[in-house]
Amino acid sequence: MLQRIKETGEYVFYPRHVVGSCGWHWVEASGRGIVYSSTVIRQKPERGGDFCVAIVELSEGPRLIARIIDVVPDRVRIGLPVTASVQMADWKWEDTPIVAFRPSYVEQAHDG
Repeated sequence: MLQRIKETGEYVFYPRHVVGSCGWHWVEASGRGIVYSSTVIRQKPERGGDFCVAIVELSEGPRLIARIIDVVPDRVRIGLPVTASVQMADWKWEDTPIVAFRPSYVEQAHDG
């Protein structure tokens, strides 16, 4: 869900209690976007291994930071089309739903 300003139609992210003087309403996001920028976090395998964190530009315009999943971290590139997926974070103190993104396409294996 994203906030949308009633008067201008502009989408707002991060959610706010007050958005200008003209008001806002919640709308369902498309869940689509592209990778705007990314980095690979390097970790020892016993700590979970490498993973990718990216700034994703949503189709609606706002950008947010999220993990990119279901792809080798080093293969994530700027412009990669992605789709949102709600995942349960397995933090030590609680299970929390978070938004992650996965590539919008499935690579085909080629027998050579």
